[in-house]
Amino acid sequence: MIKNNLENDVKAKCLKESVTQAQLAQMVGTYAPYVSRLINKKEGIINKVFVDMLDKLGYDIRLAYVNKKGATEE
Repeated sequence: MIKNNLENDVKAKCLKESVTQAQLAQMVGTYAPYVSRLINKKEGIINKVFVDMLDKLGYDIRLAYVNKKGATEE
């Protein structure tokens, strides 16, 4: 099974910071199964819990989109 980059990154950051996914869930005010589901999902919308979770792990989030002509906007 190939894992997505987010799953690998979050798990590595949790190990580096000595934080379990359950502890991360508590830090952002949600439940461990929900954190696991956010990490493991293949596609979806970024929500507040997702943003808070990455913030607690020390990540910044950058969103970018590309128009159909190929120009990048940030």
